[in-house]
Amino acid sequence: MAMALALLVLPWAGAGPASAAGTPTVKLSESQAGTGGSVTVTGSGWRPRALLMLLICGQAEPSRGVIGGTNSCANADGRAVTTDADGRFSRALPVADPPVPCPCVVHVATATGAKAQADAVLQVAGHAVEPLPAETVGGRLSVLTDTVLKGSGGVLTWFGAPPTRTLVFTVGNVGTAPLKDPVFEVGTAHGVFAPQWDERQWRGTVAPGKKARVELPVELAGGAHGDYTVSLRFSGKVLAEQPWGVGRPWGVTLFWVLLCLVVPAAVFRVGMAVVDHVRPRPDGGRRSTAAPRRHRVPRPAARIPRPPWRTPAPAAPEEAPASPPTPTLPWFTPDSGPGPAGRLSAPHDDRPTSPTTSPTTKGMT
Repeated sequence: MAMALALLVLPWAGAGPASAAGTPTVKLSESQAGTGGSVTVTGSGWRPRALLMLLICGQAEPSRGVIGGTNSCANADGRAVTTDADGRFSRALPVADPPVPCPCVVHVATATGAKAQADAVLQVAGHAVEPLPAETVGGRLSVLTDTVLKGSGGVLTWFGAPPTRTLVFTVGNVGTAPLKDPVFEVGTAHGVFAPQWDERQWRGTVAPGKKARVELPVELAGGAHGDYTVSLRFSGKVLAEQPWGVGRPWGVTLFWVLLCLVVPAAVFRVGMAVVDHVRPRPDGGRRSTAAPRRHRVPRPAARIPRPPWRTPAPAAPEEAPASPPTPTLPWFTPDSGPGPAGRLSAPHDDRPTSPTTSPTTKGMT
């Protein structure tokens, strides 16, 4: 009995989240408000824990959506909200004038994950109102899958070449007439700036009720880097938007760093060469362009005087008898040395004295 009761309860328990994540809906606390006021936006049926963006957009209606995309919305006054576990939310949104005339809506769309959106009509008091552009009769395209940017950068992109990618998506013809060679518009926007649109024609035919895979080239300016947004537009209506993060071309930065180091060094060397060439020389002349000659200064030879007592005496002539060598001392030269019989006592008178008579003897005689 208990097992049967559990089998009955489990299907009902599993149906709760599925029903909560059904068709997204949006409701407003007021259908008309003026600039400076606010409205409370509530929603249900969204994906649990999903990040949503709330915007007031012009030239839009729930059946056709926002024709001009986010460029028709008051982006500066938008608000973000995260759904709860049941896919519900409630958020106050300030009322601001959109950049294009009404009819206006409160546009709610997912910011991350699977794409989902819903609109609720809002009359902005005091804002201009103009009729929507006529809808194209016949073929009408709708994007069936998320857009994907394929490709990667190369070495040239690292040095500042234009980044290129391929925008890939699948479209379906929900109209009653076939579309042959449709012309899409691909826009690229950097940050909060408006996108720059370029026409891209796709070769092929999409029959009513059929789908086709479309690939369109996307290219940015040389040296572009940062956060970009790629938008796809057809017949004046934005079909999809895809973020694109472009890396910085570090090769260009490396080039400028090397340039700032090499150029000053080269200028310094040239300046030093010019100064060395034109500066005056001590001899009054200029420096010769020939290779400089090195003058060797003769080094004085170290001569050690030979002790005089080791110098052999010159040989005497044969006819003269040999005389004994004259002794010399180290601190005397041979010419100033003492004689053979040097006198060691103090000098005194060596004159011979003649016998004289002393005064005493003279007086006695």
